[in-house]
Amino acid sequence: MFGFLNVYKPKGKTSHDVVAILRRIIGIKQIGHTGTLDPFAEGVLPICIGKATRLIEYLNDDKAYIGTVQLGNSTTTYDIEGEGVNFSSKKVTREELEKVLEKFKGEIEQLPPIYSAIKVKGKKLYEYAREGKEVKIEPRRVYIFHLEVLNFDEEKQAAELYIECSKGTYIRSIANDLGEALETYGHLIKLVRVKAGKFLVKTSKKLEDLDSIDKVEAGLINPEKYLDYPKYKLNENEYKKVLHGNPINIDLSGTVILIHNDKIAAIGEAENNIFQCKKVFAQEF
Repeated sequence: MFGFLNVYKPKGKTSHDVVAILRRIIGIKQIGHTGTLDPFAEGVLPICIGKATRLIEYLNDDKAYIGTVQLGNSTTTYDIEGEGVNFSSKKVTREELEKVLEKFKGEIEQLPPIYSAIKVKGKKLYEYAREGKEVKIEPRRVYIFHLEVLNFDEEKQAAELYIECSKGTYIRSIANDLGEALETYGHLIKLVRVKAGKFLVKTSKKLEDLDSIDKVEAGLINPEKYLDYPKYKLNENEYKKVLHGNPINIDLSGTVILIHNDKIAAIGEAENNIFQCKKVFAQEF
């Protein structure tokens, strides 16, 4: 089995739970996902099956989310699962919210939450947090492509936001930082990932509907459709060369995907009209 699967991760499950469930259903260990979602979050979780896991690094990994920020208090984890630590009675208007959001657009520096899986000195941040140890967290540069208010309940002080961002952006940190920028506090109470690269929520498959090998196979996506690189169709002679990892002549440059019989045969780099294989998938077909 070889391909991508667009799965909707339900609330309450971890990304690893989804992978484990699929492994039991199809009996294949070689399964991976392209981006962790916290247990309280839900939405698009791209899954790679079989040797398609070797293509994860080539996928467009920009994300889009709909997140709800509760203003008025912050938590230890920056989300609904943490303990409340700061409280404010200040009431924010929509006009104030819209104005402050401008500061979060484009390239920004962001401090990841202490309760995150980022490693410092070989140890995950949340492990330091659970031990009550302080650790220096370095800010990271991320990019916010689009940010807008979808709805704002002024009475409840709950803001529903649509966010398009680069890989590595923490929406929990945006919620926390937004509260501070508004001179109050904030934390994330709901998060739905609606896009991950070309994987869209409207075409995702519910996990409970993928309860057999046949249903998983029916939902498989040809990786060639989701990889944004030049494609080159191989003739039979070129295909035989690629099968053994040999270079071929092509009139392209940069990262190129080689196609044989409408399926990926290899991916690699082309320079000076010479293609060098990095990963060969011909044996899959």
